Amino acid sequence: MLRIDSVRASYGPIEAIKGITLELNAGEVVSLIGSNGAGKSTTLMAISGILRPVSGEIAFEGKSIKEIPPHRIVQRGICQVPEGRRIFPRLTVRENLEMGAYSLFKSGVAFFSKKKKDTHGLDSGMEKVFNLFPVLRERQKQFGGTLSGGEQQMLAIGRALMSSPKLLLLDEPSLGLAPIMVSRIFRTIREINKEGVAILLVEQNARAALKLSHRGYVLENGEIALEGAGEELLGNERVRQLYLGG
Repeated sequence: MLRIDSVRASYGPIEAIKGITLELNAGEVVSLIGSNGAGKSTTLMAISGILRPVSGEIAFEGKSIKEIPPHRIVQRGICQVPEGRRIFPRLTVRENLEMGAYSLFKSGVAFFSKKKKDTHGLDSGMEKVFNLFPVLRERQKQFGGTLSGGEQQMLAIGRALMSSPKLLLLDEPSLGLAPIMVSRIFRTIREINKEGVAILLVEQNARAALKLSHRGYVLENGEIALEGAGEELLGNERVRQLYLGG
């Protein structure tokens, strides 16, 4: 489904990822773990088209996406939930979700204008998000910036799901959340995957990520140091010492 082959990406003179190769199959949850600055978020940015690779290839469903703009990548079926949520604080919950459906409007699946609102595709997507996160239904008229951190993370995930992605990129979904909310978010990720959405997960909580994942990759200094099944990496002594607290 997704193939990254020998990709290098830089921020100015600083090379953030150094020729990494990885793949993700349809229906999988694959995690990227590693310390801060290892290149995890940079990898997601390169896939999303926000950061252009210096070299290498990124292919989705057999076609290159390395040179196409980010909004076209969303239309192809890849959507990212960025680190820090980045919801629109001055828009309501419902308006945030409608923004997530932008690609549906552009493709003609849904249509929206001042004169007429044809919600074919929009209402059904909204209903799926509300079923997944009932609190968002209750607060759909509330401004996004007034939500709690956990609710904002739900909104960020829901906004991404409004584009009907085939592949969801999640960047630190548990960051700054209370333990009970972390557990809820990870249960939701599992539910989303059961609906057929593939997931590439960047997460500092390596134990929770690997328990959830079919496979995982360990990034160190911009390079892949280890890869394997989630359970296999959980039992790896090096992973245990460096990322699982011994």
